[in-house]
Amino acid sequence: MSTYRIQGATGDWEVVIGLEVHAQVTSNSKLFSGSATAFGAEPNSQVSLIDAAMPGMLPVLNGECIRQAVRTGMAIEAQINKWSRFDRKNYFYADLPQGYQISQLYHPIVGEGSLTIEADEKAGIPADKVIGIERIHVEQDAGKLMHDQHPTMSYVDLNRSGVALMEIVSRPDMTSPAEAGAYLSKLRTILRYVGSCDGNMDQGSMRADVNVSVRKPGDELGTRTETKNVNSVRFVMQAIEHEASRQVDVLEAGGKIVQETRLFDPTTGSTRSMRSKEDAHDYRYFPDPDLLPLELDDAFLEACRASLPELPDAKRARYEGELGLSAYNAAVLTADVDTFAWFEALLAETASAQGKAPAEVAKQAANWLISEFFGALNKQGKSLEDSPISHEQAAELLALVGKGTISGSIAKQVLETMFETGDNAGVIVEREGLKQESDTGAIEAKVDEILAANADKVAQYREGKVALFGFFVGQTMKAMAGKGNPQVVNEILKAKLG
Repeated sequence: MSTYRIQGATGDWEVVIGLEVHAQVTSNSKLFSGSATAFGAEPNSQVSLIDAAMPGMLPVLNGECIRQAVRTGMAIEAQINKWSRFDRKNYFYADLPQGYQISQLYHPIVGEGSLTIEADEKAGIPADKVIGIERIHVEQDAGKLMHDQHPTMSYVDLNRSGVALMEIVSRPDMTSPAEAGAYLSKLRTILRYVGSCDGNMDQGSMRADVNVSVRKPGDELGTRTETKNVNSVRFVMQAIEHEASRQVDVLEAGGKIVQETRLFDPTTGSTRSMRSKEDAHDYRYFPDPDLLPLELDDAFLEACRASLPELPDAKRARYEGELGLSAYNAAVLTADVDTFAWFEALLAETASAQGKAPAEVAKQAANWLISEFFGALNKQGKSLEDSPISHEQAAELLALVGKGTISGSIAKQVLETMFETGDNAGVIVEREGLKQESDTGAIEAKVDEILAANADKVAQYREGKVALFGFFVGQTMKAMAGKGNPQVVNEILKAKLG
């Protein structure tokens, strides 16, 4: 098994990585108040008296946030703690009006679980690997500071203050940027399947604190640094590469790694020091006196489990086993909520249009979606969300191919026109005269012309150069402007070439 290493002047170094992922809980209101959580609202327009820490205001726990955290824990097969408690984490920051954060240190709602990342030789992951998850606890988010161009003033937006977060803390089980990227991608997929977080990293609703240390192979763990609030999978991988190399350079120069908090600069791909890293005792944690311990009953847990959807690993196995898809296609189609939803809608529509069982058309639908449709979307810089055609329109196009009305090559041409005009496939085929020619007489006449014009190649074919058969098929299809029925063309050519 290959292992990621950093080459230093004194030999190889291992990298040890752990991620603390902050995922904003999908909820219409905040963790302890009724304020809205919509992204992009006017600054300070979603702030209640509780969020602003007005005297005498008491927090009231949002049950939906707890439900979503429990469902997330169940999705990673983690221990769900029926009894948990909220603590106050005391520190001053300008966008935290209370002067403390309500979090869970000693008794989190979710205990140990795990997540498996799949082998990917190209990415440098030689085998499946289980990444341990230490805990998931629920806490408040802070607000947001904005600085003017000339650093004389700062502004605070408290819209995000009090929004519910799940902090998902991994074990330090990752040993390469590729593994960390795969873990974060897989975790994001699970959260989006469950519906407990939208996973929009560009909007800050999911971000990662990246813990990195280096050591000589076999040595004890080194001193770690924490790079805060990295908001994309690519940036997480870049931060690890830079920070690990920086630590190796420091150690090989005779220096020591300082336990500190760092920031990632996406424009340079580098990290820089932010502040020294505090320990838990520095925050003076103690149980929040305004909140009772949280106790979950069996009926609540059973309802949470019953609400879980089919998860990515199970869906991928079903696609391979029941639908007969390749491992690659199954992985692509289950990697994202929008993708599998589009595929399943397309599959149902295609099966209905062709009067067949879903398993009979699954390969056709999967291959076309991945190769042709995704290719057309990428060409136009579009995603499934802003696709110019619906899955019903796509199913009609596939039905025309399945019934032999048009050929696969003509289907590509029709798809391009559908993207440009939004018209249905059947309308385009009729309007532009693209129906496939299955008349054996017309095809036979074209075949005779091709064979007569290539008598030398016919002789070579009959002498054993059978690879020329593809040439004859191609020439016939070209002569028929791609409208010849490939099956009929093949049958006639085989008969005439004898």
